[in-house]
Amino acid sequence: MPLDFTAIDFETANGSPASACSVGLVKVRDGQIVDRIGWFIQPPLGHDHFVDWNIRIHGITPEMVVGAPSWTEQLVDLMAFAEDDILVAHNAGFDMGVIKAACTATEIATPGYSYVCSLQVARKTYTLDSYRLPVVAMAAGFEDFAHHDAVADSEACAAIMIHAAERYGAIDLVELAAMSGVRVSSTVPLVAAAAG
Repeated sequence: MPLDFTAIDFETANGSPASACSVGLVKVRDGQIVDRIGWFIQPPLGHDHFVDWNIRIHGITPEMVVGAPSWTEQLVDLMAFAEDDILVAHNAGFDMGVIKAACTATEIATPGYSYVCSLQVARKTYTLDSYRLPVVAMAAGFEDFAHHDAVADSEACAAIMIHAAERYGAIDLVELAAMSGVRVSSTVPLVAAAAG
């Protein structure tokens, strides 16, 4: 099995994990980035207020998501791009939490995915003063990207995993996880609550 996966990154409007306002996805096939895509998302109602702190981090304003697809509308495209890949994210618990929280907020089924955290892999692979995405990406030879742009962050995450796999001599993501002492985790698909 080759080194195939999809890297994913969300930006949020506020402190709620359901407040996804942007997603970036990067497809890796046989250890090479072959596709990338991203879009704005209208956060679910009740989670759609933007706070200054988040706007300062990612630069996304409420006006920028006007007319963007809602969480439920865009989830189909997200799943179509990711296919059955193992997902990778830097601090994956956050990004997987966004999927679960936004699905819960919109009362739709949460898709099940296997995933690996590039932050955990980085901590086992590199000796660094910080394991923030830009620092780890630089260690992996991926520099000067627009941090907190969801597509750029996904690309940096993918570059980290490709570089780590080369260092370990891992042939696929499962072997990389095993060699670095990191778990391949899974989200549990949750059925939407029945209305009534």
